[in-house]
Amino acid sequence: MNEKKPYLVDAVIGNSSLLATLGRTGKMYRLWWPHIDTPQHMDAMRVGIHAAEGAPVEWFDEAGNGWSHEIGYVQGSNVLAIKAASQQAELTINSRHFAVPGKDLLVREYALSNSGNESKQLSFVLHSSFLISENSLYNTTMFHAEADALIHFRHQYFFAVSSAIVCTKFQSGISWENVQQGELNGNMIDMQPTGAMSWQLTIAPGETVVLPIYIAAAHNEQDAVQLLAEARQKTSGQWADETNSYWQSYVAQAVPCPVDDARIKELYERSILTFKLMSDEKTGTIIAAPEFDETFSRCGGYSFCWGRDAAFITTALDKVGLTDLTDAFYDWTLRAQSPDGSWQQRHYHDGQLAPSWGLQIDEGSSILWGMWQHYLVKQDRGFASRVWPSVLKGAQFLASFIDEETGLPKPSIDLWEEREASHTYSSAAVYGGLKAAAGFAELAGEYELAEQWSEQADRVKAAIEQSCFNEELQCFYRGINLTVSSDKYNEGISAGKQGTVLDLDKGYKKYVLKHDPIVDISLLGISVPFNAVDATDARMRSTADVVEKLLTVPNVGGIKRYEDDIYIGGNPWILTTLWLAHYRFATGDVEAGRNYIQWVLEHRTETGLLPEQIDKHTGETAWVVPLTWSHAMFILAVFMLAEAN
Repeated sequence: MNEKKPYLVDAVIGNSSLLATLGRTGKMYRLWWPHIDTPQHMDAMRVGIHAAEGAPVEWFDEAGNGWSHEIGYVQGSNVLAIKAASQQAELTINSRHFAVPGKDLLVREYALSNSGNESKQLSFVLHSSFLISENSLYNTTMFHAEADALIHFRHQYFFAVSSAIVCTKFQSGISWENVQQGELNGNMIDMQPTGAMSWQLTIAPGETVVLPIYIAAAHNEQDAVQLLAEARQKTSGQWADETNSYWQSYVAQAVPCPVDDARIKELYERSILTFKLMSDEKTGTIIAAPEFDETFSRCGGYSFCWGRDAAFITTALDKVGLTDLTDAFYDWTLRAQSPDGSWQQRHYHDGQLAPSWGLQIDEGSSILWGMWQHYLVKQDRGFASRVWPSVLKGAQFLASFIDEETGLPKPSIDLWEEREASHTYSSAAVYGGLKAAAGFAELAGEYELAEQWSEQADRVKAAIEQSCFNEELQCFYRGINLTVSSDKYNEGISAGKQGTVLDLDKGYKKYVLKHDPIVDISLLGISVPFNAVDATDARMRSTADVVEKLLTVPNVGGIKRYEDDIYIGGNPWILTTLWLAHYRFATGDVEAGRNYIQWVLEHRTETGLLPEQIDKHTGETAWVVPLTWSHAMFILAVFMLAEAN
């Protein structure tokens, strides 16, 4: 099938070591194991009904052909339920999809109900295509007769696929095109990534037949087969009950929703469940989102850990009482820190540097700030001692990165990863990071360092106030010393803007405009959360008003990132809208903040997840689902609402 193009995720299932994404019809798109970010192994897995010899397979996990679909999570759980129904086929297929906690096992349970007046004989067909480690080379599919299973393998990754019911037919190595007639030839092994199995079912009128599909992952054939045997020792219903109980107990351990509103409570709970899915327990990393564009055809990828995103996320985790996940994340940051004390743009689960556009100074600053927020919640001196060596290196790097001439951090890449400048948001993050480091220094008895870093932070704050406010617009500049192309530079100079041409190594030139006047939602970060300028300051109030005026999207509402945003069409984002809610709550405008929360509630996905963006024309979900940062901003907004009431 090889569907390696961006696709819209409707649901995510998983556990601490395994993550899978599905569409609303039940088609499985991707499968990550033994970590939730990499490697990825699935091309696609499809299921269908073959009613008669010579007739084509009806793939009921796709829209069309008379099949309707409903999708949703079980309340309080990450078990996914999908209902597929066809009046023409006189069938209703209720399926449940989940990863068993603590096991490298996926369960896909299909309950087929005959709504007709006559008995039905049909074959249930499963076609699986694995591109193990995202590699189309050297994959092998074989049928293991004793286990009655297809095994897909490459190198140290083995996936055993079967049911508790003995299959009727199978074939190793059968393309998507050739499986359409449901004819399987019994081929035992093929050096191909594809295979298919079928099960003959007889369903009487009014009867329901349950067919479970198990996917067992292991590092060798023996362990995969053993795990499959273990899966068969219980019914799929028993596995579902255990999994639901696990997730419901997990939610019960969290702090109850502080706001008495049914819709807010529902999304609050779903956010808690999503945080767990996006956290790799083995390493402590937290990913931004499940990957959906691994060829980077329209973006630079999402299945990585950003320190900035994670600082917001861990602050939300602490709010809901899931402090163990926060502990694990900051332990991970100690391994991910670069030798010079910085934290780079983003990382893999093991702390290794992921594909990067270069240093974003707000990443490491946010980590230091987040560590301090975590300490303030737990008051754990052991945590403070554990992170202190890393804080020391991180703060020393921040201090060395401040430009003596401007008083601001030197130019780096902005939080949206699109431009180089001394960004005002990034400067505020450095302020927050240095203040956090000063707090840790005091705990460590390093009072001179504490004073030094606090004073440096204050100088950054003063530079923001003195150099970064646009009097004409009554809004903070997005930044100063913006790197642009030569054409943009000449255009700006012709329009009366200030700028400089710098000589670089080997005869290259760097074109720099003095100010970046574009209005950007991240300007609110100056006060919320970093408090470099108080939220009630007149300049911050004016900035927020300008942000709201210029970035509110007509018709569908919500707030886009910045004025001339063109990424995926320039849509409103969930997290940006909630960022303005945070600011309004911080200044006592509870009604405005609540209205933004209501907008977010109205733009959840069908499964109750929060995407990155909302289509500016249709109001429908756009792009990434779920975005962990979106859920974090929602949780933080809910607590701000509760505190404001």
